[in-house]
Amino acid sequence: MAKVINVHEAKTHLSSLLERVRAGEEIILAKNGQPYARLVPLEKPKKRRLGFMRGRVDEAFFEPLPEAELRAWE
Repeated sequence: MAKVINVHEAKTHLSSLLERVRAGEEIILAKNGQPYARLVPLEKPKKRRLGFMRGRVDEAFFEPLPEAELRAWE
């Protein structure tokens, strides 16, 4: 069960609340007893694999685009 913390208390103890969240605890921030936001730990980013697409870029890739196509991007 998530712990509900008043915004005033959260401002006073933000560093310690962040440590608790980092340890896995979920904290609900409330204002006048009404829930406003939830502090949860971030998921660790997944490792990205480079070079997963096949093919090669030839010299034409670096050529300037035709004027009509450039205007379409504006």
